[in-house]
Amino acid sequence: MTTRSEQLFAEAKQYLPGGVNSPVRAFGSIGDIPRFIKKADAAFLWDEDGNRYIDYVGSWGPMLLGHNHPDILKSVVEACGRGLSYGAATAAEVEVAKLICEMVPSVEMVRMVNSGTEAVMSAVRTARGYTRRDKIIKFEGCYHGHSDGLLAKAGSGVLTNGIPDSAGVPKGCTQDTLLAPYNDLDSVRAYFEHAGDQIAAVLVEPVAANMGVVLPKPGFLEGLRSLCTQYGALLIFDEVITGFRLGVGGAQEAFGVTADLSAFGKVIGAGMPVGAYGGKRCIMEMVAPLGAVYQAGTLSGNPVAMAAGAAMLRLLKQNPHIYKTLNKNGNYFFEGLAKIVQRAGLPYQVNHIGSLGCLFFTDSKPTDYESARASDTKAYGAYCRYMLNHGIYLAPAQFEAVFLSAAHTKELLDETLETAEGYFAFAYCS
Repeated sequence: MTTRSEQLFAEAKQYLPGGVNSPVRAFGSIGDIPRFIKKADAAFLWDEDGNRYIDYVGSWGPMLLGHNHPDILKSVVEACGRGLSYGAATAAEVEVAKLICEMVPSVEMVRMVNSGTEAVMSAVRTARGYTRRDKIIKFEGCYHGHSDGLLAKAGSGVLTNGIPDSAGVPKGCTQDTLLAPYNDLDSVRAYFEHAGDQIAAVLVEPVAANMGVVLPKPGFLEGLRSLCTQYGALLIFDEVITGFRLGVGGAQEAFGVTADLSAFGKVIGAGMPVGAYGGKRCIMEMVAPLGAVYQAGTLSGNPVAMAAGAAMLRLLKQNPHIYKTLNKNGNYFFEGLAKIVQRAGLPYQVNHIGSLGCLFFTDSKPTDYESARASDTKAYGAYCRYMLNHGIYLAPAQFEAVFLSAAHTKELLDETLETAEGYFAFAYCS
């Protein structure tokens, strides 16, 4: 019998490239088809066939408090009643900007945009305008959105689909993008020694979460900060994933390293289509209408998205215990997963920090792009399909993260671990 998801996917392929609006949603890398989601609540998703899943994607990270948190939902409904879009200044965008500046150590001024891609693209442009330099250092396997200049050995769906760059990107767009291996400080130092007066910024995911989850080695982020200071370049943290997840102040608080510019994504809108970039006042004053770096957006600071974001950030700021519980549960879950594969006699690796983690199907601990790519994607696909068929919704790609939320109770985590243990016992120990 054909399921509703199968019917919708067949129809979608007639009108959408690959049947989806974002490549990783196609489920092709795990040999399956997408589940078409009808609704979500707390830690759960329901598909069009009525199947319920424990959700570990969380709209790719921003659902820190779970789906449909009552305070956020109330704010959104009230905002919708006042109008969906004005294309004008609102009090809500001022509140969100103020909250970001109060919560993130390095941000003194911020500009709202509509996505993480737009936030990073604009931060890079601002860095170039401020320094009057052109070259950017980025790291292999770090995904910073789909803007032309940053699609060079990117992670996320690009890595999943085996596309090293992208068709349609002129060579000239990446000629000033310098690629370095993640966690390799010596390669960055060599770039600076060779062309330090031409490098505008170093752009980095402080925790690389688009090639699975790869943590920075001790001293790596500190070394980037030191080199940027020494050569007059800016350090840009792409905190689209780590922002407000690792703590109130994101990765900068967690690692004690201050960036010059930071980019954020949908987490500041509780999952709504939002982004922002910000940093030191002297840098952000380069942005129009104050300065010569032009960036604009009709929907930037959308009142409904800002209502969601203000409610979300207020909750996080006023309830720091959320992070204590979230990180405790993260440690419990990911350490439990590591024990399961160990008991099964498998060499697989679990990388994690707080509520963010990844199970790699490889026998060596991933520390960069090349070691992450060694993962057995077919083995991950079999695991993911099993979990999906048993009510556990994981990212349909080896090179994406697992996201926990405050709505994931210990009982749900235990149910998930039991399901994973059942898979490894069935697949490897029978």
